[in-house]
Amino acid sequence: MNGDGRRAVAAWLFACAAFTFAMVVVGGITRLTESGLSIVQWQPLAGALPPLSQADWEALFAKYRATPQFGKVFPDMTLDGFKSIFWWEFAHRLLGRTIGIVFLVPYVYFLAARRLSKPLAWKLAGVFLLGGLQGALGWYMVKSGLVDDPRVSHFRLTAHLGLALLIFSLEFWIGLGLLGERSARSNVLARLVVGAVFLMALSGGFVAGLRAGHAYNTFPLMNGALVPPEAFMLEPWWHNFLWNVATVQFVHRSFFWLLLVLVPALWWQARRSGARIAAHHLLAMFALQAVLGICTLLLAVPVPLAAAHQAGAVLLLACALWTAQRAGER
Repeated sequence: MNGDGRRAVAAWLFACAAFTFAMVVVGGITRLTESGLSIVQWQPLAGALPPLSQADWEALFAKYRATPQFGKVFPDMTLDGFKSIFWWEFAHRLLGRTIGIVFLVPYVYFLAARRLSKPLAWKLAGVFLLGGLQGALGWYMVKSGLVDDPRVSHFRLTAHLGLALLIFSLEFWIGLGLLGERSARSNVLARLVVGAVFLMALSGGFVAGLRAGHAYNTFPLMNGALVPPEAFMLEPWWHNFLWNVATVQFVHRSFFWLLLVLVPALWWQARRSGARIAAHHLLAMFALQAVLGICTLLLAVPVPLAAAHQAGAVLLLACALWTAQRAGER
């Protein structure tokens, strides 16, 4: 593949990553506004069309009124209120379908034009399959909230978020690789930062799923303690890391403290290398994300700040990937 071909494929992958980023942000707003259970059927094709008449709206609202979320959470919701949550979930699903088209059509074109090497073509086919799996996982997540307890499983929510971040990372990393000359070198510190950012984002999924951000709204201590005593009150001990609100928030904070050491260390290491510009962005994005996270916590999770914090997690991951890629160039 010549230079122009590599740049064209890279630009397409960056566009796909941008759509995936938008998908994560809209998904976060859907969760924060409790809109995710407003559409009670999975219709990959027919569901691409919104309600076109008053009768269509009434039919959808009737299906929603039969769900536990309506009966236990929003029993006084009107049709207008239903429309406000419906559109977020509809936008989320429509964006998912759009991403599939944005990925598949250029992929087929590049494949037919022989602009993809065989290894790259297989890698990208794998990314597309992960996208299909993400759609199925999204519906599997929604189904967990269409039962007697109208709360989406935090395990399924975190899996859904994690797969979205993995798809974003693969698109972004492969695109970066097409623009840079790779070597066998591996910057251990840079990869540690990528792993820590990814895991911190996953722990954020647990925080969101358990609504742990509404507890311990103080910083840097958790209601006066570095480690609240109730963080290990469940037996066996490992249950705390899966179901205990205090422990889940403590783990999320712990990744922040870890990155508070790792990110400046990586920035210092990269300041005179080819990765310095990427490292500057990483340090700045980490500082912004820290401010967003702390403000979200102190203000008890207002939707705009919480959505910005989730968007910041993806941008921080992108900066970490960029730094790691540049740190490993020849």
